[in-house]
Amino acid sequence: MTTTTTTTPLTQSFARWTPFRAMSTKKTAKTVTTETAATQDAHHSAFISGFSTQGNVVGSAQTLSAPSTQFKTKKPTTPGKRWLKRVPRDHLYKGKAVRSLTVAKRGTGGRNNTGRITIRHRGGGHKRRIRVIDWHRMASGEQQVMRLEHDPGRTAWIALLRHEKTGQLSYIVAPQGIKPGDTVISYRSESNASVDDQQQSTDEALLDHGITRTAAIDVGNCMPLKMMPVGTIIHNIGLKRNGPAIMVRSAGAYAQLIQTGETGYAQVRLSSGEVRLVPVEACATIGSVSNPDHQHEMLGKAGRSRWMGIRPTVRGMAMNACDHPHGGGRGKSKGNKDPRSPWGVLAKGGKTRKTPNQFVVKPRPRR
Repeated sequence: MTTTTTTTPLTQSFARWTPFRAMSTKKTAKTVTTETAATQDAHHSAFISGFSTQGNVVGSAQTLSAPSTQFKTKKPTTPGKRWLKRVPRDHLYKGKAVRSLTVAKRGTGGRNNTGRITIRHRGGGHKRRIRVIDWHRMASGEQQVMRLEHDPGRTAWIALLRHEKTGQLSYIVAPQGIKPGDTVISYRSESNASVDDQQQSTDEALLDHGITRTAAIDVGNCMPLKMMPVGTIIHNIGLKRNGPAIMVRSAGAYAQLIQTGETGYAQVRLSSGEVRLVPVEACATIGSVSNPDHQHEMLGKAGRSRWMGIRPTVRGMAMNACDHPHGGGRGKSKGNKDPRSPWGVLAKGGKTRKTPNQFVVKPRPRR
């Protein structure tokens, strides 16, 4: 018995176009795969996005001060390497620091002048030298970035600057997006000298000819807050007119200028969300601090903490009753007490500031 198959014109048309549809689909999938791979490669090769002077995220700045977001991991050949995760440091200088810009670090082990431990969990660690950082940035004129270095005493990278005219060397905290060969300028001495009568007369003469003095809002430049546009991302913020940088100095930290003027106080929003008043004569540096991925690093083993001078921490519930309020008892119990320190101070939610800070306009959001 022979079976006959009837084909309609629609079925014939569908069969005729099927190979082309499959080829088209395969080509489209290949194209999408290629584009996805290219996008992933771009993401892997790109560096951390920087910030514009108006506070908006700009394109990825491929610079040597911002390594790839891909962490450096090790094969788990030992237990200490299994969880080790560190930021790549291939872009940093391999040699030693400038000897004249370092001082020896003498540890105290957390003890005060009477020999009693006032700060726990400190002691030991590798021998280190403190890098002398230029927190004032008083030198005017252009300074060239010679290299980027690792500072064992801080989390951010540091940059070695050389003055174009005097040749003087100095260290600063490296901003995010800076690289060797760049030029940075400090307008701090010019702003202080502008108060003098001679400078005022010079400015008046320039204004008569239709010329105005301007400052470059570039990453790494230092200037008073009154010279910056609103929305600028800043770090290394001072609290006095001629004082050093005090706030926003750790790795990845940044603040935003949200209000300023010629006199009085400027408003700065910190990373925690707190809005604070800062004198407009105080200086800050443009940009955010380098090494923003420091918070995601993993030491991998306890010995690496000991190299850094950090001693072990023991839980309160593992102690005896005479050593900690959570100690004693049978089993894992803290005796129906709220979490507190060894000295009885509440550790969760308790207020520690006795007098409010008058310069805080808006406190940070709390849980």
